[in-house]
Amino acid sequence: MTTSHSLDGHKVAAARLWAANRFPYLATGLFACSVIGVPELGGMATDESWRLYVDPEVVDSLDAEQVGSLLVHHVGHLLRDHAGRASAMGVERSNADDWAMAADAEINDDLHGSDLRMPGQVVLPGDLGAEEGKLAEEYFQLVRKKRKDGDQSLPGCDCGSGADSVARDFELSWGGGAPIVSKGSSELLRCQMASEMLRHAGQQPGSVPAGLLRWAQDLLQPKVDWRKALAAELRRGVAAVAGCVDYSYSRPSRRQSVMRDVILPSMRKPVPEVAVVCDTSGSMSEAMLGQAMAEVEGLLRTVGLGANKLRVLSCDYDVHKVQRVTTARQVQLAGGGGTDMGRGIDAAMKLKPAPSVVVVLTDGFTPWPDQGPKDARVVVALIGGDRSGKWVPPSWARVVHVDDVA
Repeated sequence: MTTSHSLDGHKVAAARLWAANRFPYLATGLFACSVIGVPELGGMATDESWRLYVDPEVVDSLDAEQVGSLLVHHVGHLLRDHAGRASAMGVERSNADDWAMAADAEINDDLHGSDLRMPGQVVLPGDLGAEEGKLAEEYFQLVRKKRKDGDQSLPGCDCGSGADSVARDFELSWGGGAPIVSKGSSELLRCQMASEMLRHAGQQPGSVPAGLLRWAQDLLQPKVDWRKALAAELRRGVAAVAGCVDYSYSRPSRRQSVMRDVILPSMRKPVPEVAVVCDTSGSMSEAMLGQAMAEVEGLLRTVGLGANKLRVLSCDYDVHKVQRVTTARQVQLAGGGGTDMGRGIDAAMKLKPAPSVVVVLTDGFTPWPDQGPKDARVVVALIGGDRSGKWVPPSWARVVHVDDVA
């Protein structure tokens, strides 16, 4: 929707169509924004509610392609949530221009060399003495340092509160009656545009700037620190057992002296036993096996298990070796044939004493039992492996994806 105040609505519409045609993956955001004419503004700005403010005289002085380039640039601020990130960085009115400059460098770095025809000076990372491909937060710290050192060569930038989270007077006075996009809807818009970027890049490789493509992938496919996730799952499994108490008649109760005719059981706290089933099938490379062994060592340190409390089973289609170890250097792997991690889990549960936690280190190319063991928690660490959906991890196990195999 466009609210006109001596504003050339036809040129704005043409600019929006030009931008949507050149950058189709941004079309959702371009058409979601309200465009408001603000006399004597001197340029274009945006607020956090996806309203664009533009000086009618500036629109008259530019052609549709230049106006469309400004629209794309300001949608870039909203797309990257520069306002929210500025607020997290503690940006205030005193340093808002420095943040806006850093945010501009992040946007222009991604779109440099595209079809944009930005009027005036375009701030690039090189203008700040910075490397390409960084985030606005890094550019901001560099700009602040340059300011502190007395560098007066840096240009000033003002793209509105949509870029730095600092409200402007013209936003309050002119934007009151214009449609807004809520924070929840903003997130949906970002996800929709990110999805469009991935789809467009799949259909026309190289058509989406690398920086925007990385942003879309990070938004829709966020990476979790798998080491923390694996350690958390293991701690949860061990704590579930270590925190349990049970009655036992193996030793007399401390309160037995007060009960002559009734034998009282004592309370006992079981010590967790952990078994690691290591996939040694032919589909596991040396790098994957090295990663698996590193995780065995990490499990020992993370959980604080005492000596001889960890059993390691080498398993491909059959279980070849069972070892009780205190360090990964003691593990000797055997195998190299087919894969069936279900047999490894069954063998682990037959150990004496039975483990309370079973960790399976595998690439996932294996069949799984329909049901997991009743008396143990199973944690599956998928190292590399298949993401096509052909090999689905079991629903009864806790699954952690290990991505950065050396």
